[in-house]
Amino acid sequence: MSTAAAARDDRVDQLWEAVSRGDEHTATATLMSALESGTPAERVLLDLIAPVQRRVGEEWAANRITVAQEHAATAINDRALAALSLNFAEHAAGARGTVLVACVDAEWHSLPVRLVAEVLRLRGWRVDYLGAQVPTDHLITHIHQTGPDLVALSSTIPTRLPAAHAAITAVQATGTPVLVGGAAFGAHGQYARLLSADAWAPDATAAADRLERGTLLRPAPAHQPIDDLPHLADQEYTMVARTRPALVRAVLGSLQDRFPAMAAYTPAQRARTAEDIAHIVDFLATALYTGDTDLFTEFLTWTADILAARGVPAHSLIPALDILGGELKDFDRATDMLQRAAGHLTRAGRTDTTTSRTAR
Repeated sequence: MSTAAAARDDRVDQLWEAVSRGDEHTATATLMSALESGTPAERVLLDLIAPVQRRVGEEWAANRITVAQEHAATAINDRALAALSLNFAEHAAGARGTVLVACVDAEWHSLPVRLVAEVLRLRGWRVDYLGAQVPTDHLITHIHQTGPDLVALSSTIPTRLPAAHAAITAVQATGTPVLVGGAAFGAHGQYARLLSADAWAPDATAAADRLERGTLLRPAPAHQPIDDLPHLADQEYTMVARTRPALVRAVLGSLQDRFPAMAAYTPAQRARTAEDIAHIVDFLATALYTGDTDLFTEFLTWTADILAARGVPAHSLIPALDILGGELKDFDRATDMLQRAAGHLTRAGRTDTTTSRTAR
């Protein structure tokens, strides 16, 4: 390992230790030290802050930190980034044009797109950063008021894809091209293409590189119809999305008969179970929207791993899927997705019925 790589790894460890113990001062000092030692500002953002934020998510998923600790660590990372940005060297801000950067409606993971905004500033763009959870109607009003050259939209959670589609369509109707990014759009940008975004970038560097090539700074095509997904004609997505509360109640009400361990659950454990069921319904609806069974199966696989990390038997998912399937027995695509996901969990060995722990 080179000296530079070793120094970078040391700083990543220092930053992780600082954010994990709530030490904002040390976190900021670690970033400033890297900048003062000659590390380019873009590398400080992407080689220090980004990997530490990924680790925050990984530690939460492994049940080694709580949701509150995850939020606190993210907040410190965000504030340290803000302090760092004030010390960047002067750049020709706005010389390249204006980019509006925002999260789609109901998407609260703003740190990844904040990194994109800062990298674009470093590359000489004027950035209009709107942050998390921007309702589409407010986004469009702002576009009409400010006239950006490009809109960059971010989403981390796949269940926001229908909202992302609405936002992409509405922005393009103003004649403004749309670049999208974030985990919600798929590892290879497959959902960006499905939803007819003008471009997709896997990370901040790729986004800045695409803009530098200038191919996106042209008027977007005329209005992209939101009904260009022919599978939506069966109305399964609409019905599942609209009946979500009733579906969650039905599954939760029947689950104890199929999974007797629930009888010993505390009120908090029951609340967590209701949240898990709601997420299952949300991801099923999104899979119906995109027409992609793998999206739902991958979510269930991830959920099984999360439950295992929390000491919850993953085989509790199977009766929940069966009950939901009974409620949706007249919905062919939904039934197929539920059966495929249950079969995958069983074949992957994530439903070992010897597991007896019931903590949530």
